[in-house]
Amino acid sequence: MMIDRATHAAGTFRLGDEAPGFAVGPITRTHIVRYAGASGDFTAIHHDEPLAHSVGLPSVFAMGMMHAGMLAHLVADWLGLASVRRYRVRFEERVWPGDVLTFAGRIIVVDRSDGVERVEAEVTCHNQGGKRTLSGSATAEYPL
Repeated sequence: MMIDRATHAAGTFRLGDEAPGFAVGPITRTHIVRYAGASGDFTAIHHDEPLAHSVGLPSVFAMGMMHAGMLAHLVADWLGLASVRRYRVRFEERVWPGDVLTFAGRIIVVDRSDGVERVEAEVTCHNQGGKRTLSGSATAEYPL
């Protein structure tokens, strides 16, 4: 997903606008191991199936930051990376191998003051069963 960053300016977004969402998956153990290598997070519970079973889990699971990063991709491409001032997420459900993740966003505030237009968006990630795995918010600013 890529959005033309040149279109990001004051007046670009309206209350209720939705991000061009996207889906990723099904998530595989390869996704998880590749993320471990990229992030340096080699916590065994994410790649060691016997260990996961020994602590009562059905399988290994993805690092929360993996899908938080995917959601950040939506935020940066939608709102414009240079304009993003804040991005926060809350982890709600684990992501398991086989999950298909859908990323979405919606503008909830547009405020023009102090020489800038501030846009706040709520952003989410859901799995194929409709369970929200992440919820969050992002704020972007554009000069007036």
